[in-house]
Order: sequence, then C-alpha cells, then structure tokens
Amino acid sequence: MKKKATPKPVAESDFESLVVSIVQIHQQAQEFATKAVNVGLTLRNWFIGHRIVEFEQNGADRAAYGESLLDALSQRLAAHGLPRVTARELRRYRRLYQVYPQIWESVTPKSLEASGFTAMLPLANLLPSSIRESVTPESQMVESATPQLIHRLSFTHLSELIQLPDDTQRRFYEIECMRGNWSVRELRRQIDSLYYERSGLSKDKTKLSTLAHARAETLQPAQIIRDPYVFEFLGLRSQDVMGESDLEDALLDRLQEFLLEMGHGFCFEARQKRILIGDEYFFVDIVFYHRVLKCHVLVELKTAAFSHEYLGQLNTYVAYYKKHEMTPGDQPPIGILLCTRKNEALVEFALGDMSNQLFVSRYAVEMPKKPEMEQFLKQLGKELGDA
Repeated sequence: MKKKATPKPVAESDFESLVVSIVQIHQQAQEFATKAVNVGLTLRNWFIGHRIVEFEQNGADRAAYGESLLDALSQRLAAHGLPRVTARELRRYRRLYQVYPQIWESVTPKSLEASGFTAMLPLANLLPSSIRESVTPESQMVESATPQLIHRLSFTHLSELIQLPDDTQRRFYEIECMRGNWSVRELRRQIDSLYYERSGLSKDKTKLSTLAHARAETLQPAQIIRDPYVFEFLGLRSQDVMGESDLEDALLDRLQEFLLEMGHGFCFEARQKRILIGDEYFFVDIVFYHRVLKCHVLVELKTAAFSHEYLGQLNTYVAYYKKHEMTPGDQPPIGILLCTRKNEALVEFALGDMSNQLFVSRYAVEMPKKPEMEQFLKQLGKELGDA
C-alpha cells in the first residue's frame, strides 16, 4: 500500500508579516492598475495621432479641410462626448505619433499578451497590415526602449518630451526619467534647469547625475491618478480625484454650506474648478459668483498655518479670473484664503484691483462678518485637531 502523502506544514506567520504582505499586495495591484491606465491613455492618443496623419496623407477629401482639419475634427469629436479633443490636443497627439512612430512595437499581440494587457489586443488590429507584418523575429530580438517608454512613462511625461527639438536630448531625458522614476513635475524641472546642457558641459557627468537624482521627486501612483489626462480618460470629475483627503472634502462641504447660509448673495458655481495656465492645470477649491457684488469669489481652504505661498497661489487664480472669466458689468474677482491650524484662525483676502476701502465697506454689508468667519474657522480647526 502506498503511504498517504503527509501534508506540508503551513509556514507560521506572525501578525506583522500578515500586515506587510497585504500592504505589498495592495501596492503591486495599485502599480499594475496605474500602469494599465497609462498604457491605455498613451495608446489611445497615439492611435488618434496615427489616424490624423494617415488622413492628412491619404484622405480622399483631405483637400476640402486643409488647415481647418483639426478644428473641424475637434468640433465633431466633442459632439460625440470625447474628452481632450481640442485642436491643441489633437495637434499634441499627432506630434506624439510623429516623434514616436515606433510605439507600434508595443502594441503587437505578442507584446500586449506578455505585458498582461490582453484587453488592448483589438487596438493592434487597427494598425495597417504593412506595419503588423513588419514585425519579424529579428526585430523582436533587437532591444528597444519603446516598450519601456509606454509602460514606464505616462502620456503627460511624453507630452513634455515631444516638445524637445533634438532626438539626443529627448533620449537623454527619457533614460534619466525612467532611471529615477521622476514625476512629471520633476521632469519639467530638470528640463527647465538645463540638465542636459549642464551634463554636456560637466567634466564629472556621473557626479552631476548622482546629485540630480538625489534631489529628484519620484512618481507616486496617486500622482498618476490625479493627472488631468487620466481622470478625463476615465470619465471622472475634478472633485472625484483632487480632494486631499476625506477630512478636507468634509471641511469644504461645511465651508460651502456656511457661506451659502451666512453670506448674502453667494451663488455656488464650482468645486475644484480646473483652470489652465500655460501648460499646467490648477484647481480652485470653491468658486462662487456674488450677485450683489457682481464678481466671482474664489475660496481656498488650507488645513495648515498661513503661508505666503498660499496667498501667491490665490492671487494667481484671481488674476486668471480677471483676465479670462470677467464679463461686461462684472467687478474684479475676490479671493478668500482660509487657513486653519488647531484653534488658530487667519483670514486673508486677495483683493484684485478693488480698493481696500471699497472692499471693506462691501464686505461688511454683503459677506459674513470677520468674527463669524474666525469663529467658524476655529470650529474647523477643532475638528481638524480631533480627527
């Protein structure tokens, strides 16, 4: 008779190892999810660029559109509810395809299956047969940086890189960015600080690289999900992803309710209002329109002690609204910065171009009184301290 196999003893595990293993599971799953979103978004934009270029070269009625192609295309796509299809963005997608035409190497069935992105296999079939058939065993053996690019750099990273005019310069930042796992902000900072040029002039390039990476901001999964490209691609609203925490979101709810109740004339307009300044997006916590003062009121809530940086940030938003959002009959916008820290409260007002005297008189009549605001902030500070 055969002896029954003796079950192998289950390895003992203490509570701490259980915690560590679950944290690792979460982190790995989160990393895969963000990578999948990145790949999907980059492929979507690359294929859009590919189809635009293909139409410009071979479209039967391309001559009828000429220079207005992207404007006409933008309007039609927007009517279908597609996000991020302004003429400017379509131009960016076209540039992505032109700079990185070899991205097709990453969308072959074989490469997608190997990477675990089988849901994207139908995209590979959209490629012209001449491209699909050009993938040979020899070409698969050639080491290419493209698969690394598409899996390790987000579309927002690539948007920065495609603006660089020189191929060698672009490749330099690709390698450094992947090596250091840089955030988009860090990549932009390194480009602005002329890291490539400084590296070329440096006698000790290794030392310069070590210093650059030691101070660099690395990319975190939360930063990817908060990328405006990503949350529009996923169909999310700004406030779905931009809140710093459940606590901050709850405080903003309270603040919104307080101003609507205590401030006569406030009309709620938006939460986490996204504005584009240059090539960067910023978010205003709450935007009201005051029907008596005839102006926008921008409110920023900081769950920290007052800092001049916060006031500078709010002044930037006020200046933006003055230039881009004012309509005939409007008064210049007002910014309100609210800072809380335990039982301390500080209220600062960014006045735009309104005189102090005019603002104070209107404020006293039409807005919550400063003592009321301070008392409210103290209560928020207490909630913050107890949380």
